[in-house]
Amino acid sequence: MSTHRGGCHCGNLRLTLRLTQSPDRVRLRACGCSFCRANKTRTASDPNGAVEIWADNWDDVSDYRFGTATADFVICRRCGIYLGAKCETPEGTRMVVNTNCLEDRAAFSGAPAPTDHDGESVESRIARRAANWTPTVVHR
Repeated sequence: MSTHRGGCHCGNLRLTLRLTQSPDRVRLRACGCSFCRANKTRTASDPNGAVEIWADNWDDVSDYRFGTATADFVICRRCGIYLGAKCETPEGTRMVVNTNCLEDRAAFSGAPAPTDHDGESVESRIARRAANWTPTVVHR
């Protein structure tokens, strides 16, 4: 497994992403929702990997929800950096990571594939995330 560390600009939020593939082989996505387009995200996930998230102060973290309200977009309230989106699924917490917040972001060199999930049912959305997003532990 390859390990990648990152976090927000001010250092309040930190994460570790463990992947079963090298970063240059990871499939990147460019979500078409208005939030992700505005933030120019390049997200990655690995259903066989792992994510861990820590914060110095969880009061300075926003779990922003919009649209279907099925995912929390993890954002530092101090510096505004978006780390990724997490979702509670029947299989546990899953996350897709914004590779732009990683220290070695340049290693994720693939072109992001555009994605569009408009019209997807809530059940299908959660099932897709459970199958494709990365198992996550949030250290509160």
